Amino acid sequence: MLTYPPEVDALQAIRRKLKDPRKNLRNWRKGDPCVSNWTGVICTMPQPDGFLHIQELRMLNLNLTGKLAPKLGQLSNLTVLNFMWNHNITGSIPKEIGNIKSLKFLLLSGNQLTGPLADKLGFLPNFLMFQVDLNQITGSLPKSFVNLISCKHFHMNNNSISGQIPSELSSMPALIHFLLDNNNLMGNLPPEFSQMPKLRILQLDNNNFGGTEIPASYGNMSNLVKLSASFPFSIDYQFIQREKGYKYLFLIDRFM
Repeated sequence: MLTYPPEVDALQAIRRKLKDPRKNLRNWRKGDPCVSNWTGVICTMPQPDGFLHIQELRMLNLNLTGKLAPKLGQLSNLTVLNFMWNHNITGSIPKEIGNIKSLKFLLLSGNQLTGPLADKLGFLPNFLMFQVDLNQITGSLPKSFVNLISCKHFHMNNNSISGQIPSELSSMPALIHFLLDNNNLMGNLPPEFSQMPKLRILQLDNNNFGGTEIPASYGNMSNLVKLSASFPFSIDYQFIQREKGYKYLFLIDRFM
C-alpha cells in the first residue's frame, strides 16, 4: 500500500519551496511518505482507491524558511495544515489552499507571511479554525469569509490588515473567537455583530477606529465574555447599563 502518487508529487513540490537548516525533513528524500513516516506527514487508513492519502501536515516549530507552495492545494484529503511558529516562512498564503474542501484547521501563526488573504479561502465548508496571527498580512478582510459557516476560531490579530470590517461576517453562525486586535482596521464597528449567536471573545484593540462608537446593540450579546477595544471610542450609556446585567468582562485597554 503506497501514498497516492499526485500527493507524493505535491509533497515534493512543497519541500522544494522550503529550506530546512536543521535537517528536520531529511527523511523526505527517501521512501514513501506514508509508509516511511515522513516527518510531519499523517496519513489516512487505506482508502477504496487502494492508496493512502495525506490527512495532516504538521510542520510546527521546525525552523523552516522559504515559502508555502501552491501545490498544497493538491492535498485534497487534508484536514490539518500546520506551519505554526517557524518564524521565517515568507510570501503569501496560496489561494490554492481554498481547493482543499476537507480542510478543518489552517494554522500559520508566528511566521512572516505577507500579502492579502485570497477570496478563495472563504469557500471551505468544513473549516473550524483560521489562525494566521503574528504575521504581516495586509489588505482587507474578504467578504467571502461569510461562507465559512463552520468556522469557530478566527484569529487574525497582530498583522497589518486594513479597511473596514465587512458587516457580512456577522453571518458566520458558529464563530466563538473573533480576534482582530493589533491591525490597521478603520471605519465603524458593524452593529450586526450583535447577531452572532455563539460569539464569546471579540478583540478589536489597537486598530484605527478613530472616533467610532461601540454599537449599543453589543450590550445584547449575552454569550460574550470578553470585548476588548481601545479609545477613542464613544460608549452609549444604555450599552453600559445592559452590560452590567451580563457575565462578560468589558475591557478598554488603552487610553489615548
